[in-house]
Amino acid sequence: MIKALIVDDETRARKTIASLLKINCPDVNVCAEAADVATAVAKINEHNPEIVFLDIKLQDETGFDLLKKYSTLPFKVIFISAFEEYAVKAFKFSALDYILKPVQAAELKAAVENAKQVIAKEKFGLRLESFFQNIESFKKGEAKRIIVKNSDAIHVIEVKDLIRCEGEKNYTTFYQTNGNRITVTTTLKDYEDLLTPYGFIRTHQGHLVNSAYIERLEKKDGALLIMKDKTEIPVSTRKKEEVIKALDAL
Repeated sequence: MIKALIVDDETRARKTIASLLKINCPDVNVCAEAADVATAVAKINEHNPEIVFLDIKLQDETGFDLLKKYSTLPFKVIFISAFEEYAVKAFKFSALDYILKPVQAAELKAAVENAKQVIAKEKFGLRLESFFQNIESFKKGEAKRIIVKNSDAIHVIEVKDLIRCEGEKNYTTFYQTNGNRITVTTTLKDYEDLLTPYGFIRTHQGHLVNSAYIERLEKKDGALLIMKDKTEIPVSTRKKEEVIKALDAL
């Protein structure tokens, strides 16, 4: 699913766009709406949308005022406006598309398809960058690293300093030995495939742990992993035997 934010100061316009997306672009999830710049920034920080459908005129502000708050945009922009004269300026802000109101379903669908292709290419590029970074690390005899990206920055994480990963829907949070937490909009499954060869164990639908930081496994009343940082991690019934075998192999 692609997460989207709709920013328009007219309630009816927001509802129309949301309705058209639901019918014509079922793989787009409208995670939030905003009527002004301040609310839009708050919603972006909260939801990390991949696409922002942005109106030009927002009460006493403009959509450009929102974009100026970011040195590098952490989302793709599709402008939806009644004012054609702003199109050139919109594309200078790297907008993917500029749709004139009233919105036509075909135009909206085409813009979304283009955005999805751009997002997919960028995700592939980031994974490829991570792959080559890891290859270079092995050549130099350095520790394994992974590269993750969120709305704030691109983060380089040393696997040896990663205690565990916690997943919830399309989000994964990384917990590090220095106390830092990094949340990205990628599923835990993606990181399970990457980290399992390096001593990580999937204990539960929402948990992937570094076996180097396991202190003990408590078997009474189900199963519970106690990590060295005293975090308690549940072990599902389905994963229990798998976890025990992995610990025996350490």
